[in-house]
Amino acid sequence: MKNWIGPVATAATAGAIAHFGLLFAAPGVIMDTALDTLEGRGIAEHAFTSPVRINPQSQAVVRSSPDLFYSLCRYDLSEEGSYLSVTMAEWPGYQSLSLFDSETNNFVTYRGTNEAIEIRLDRPGTSPTDGNAVASPTARGVALIRRLAPTQELFDRALQVSELDRCQLMAD
Repeated sequence: MKNWIGPVATAATAGAIAHFGLLFAAPGVIMDTALDTLEGRGIAEHAFTSPVRINPQSQAVVRSSPDLFYSLCRYDLSEEGSYLSVTMAEWPGYQSLSLFDSETNNFVTYRGTNEAIEIRLDRPGTSPTDGNAVASPTARGVALIRRLAPTQELFDRALQVSELDRCQLMAD
């Protein structure tokens, strides 16, 4: 029995290290893959891109809601002195602006109804003093606007409104 204690302890330790290593590394790998996929699909960096309306044929893996209009912006704040100026235009119904870091974390969400929202997204490690500013935990990530648009007519209106959305890299 004593001969098994060493190998069992070694296997348990190796299993625990592999488990926690995977939990630590997986989000970054997933988001890197997602950002590369978004780039391959033509999702602009530092500008919102409004894809076609969601349907079962356009969503092979994740089933997004067909009742929502989505607008995406990839960002990269790795350049010293850069920040992202983000505006979500006014919309008469439900809308939200969510920011995701390169580890897949949704680090802030703004909800707006009948109002535009303007924020400044600062580089990691900064301490924003402006009330409308937030620091990104990582240099790369995604800004996502969702608008409730369950009909084709509302989707078309949301598409028009999305032309007023801004996701622009700026420098101090």
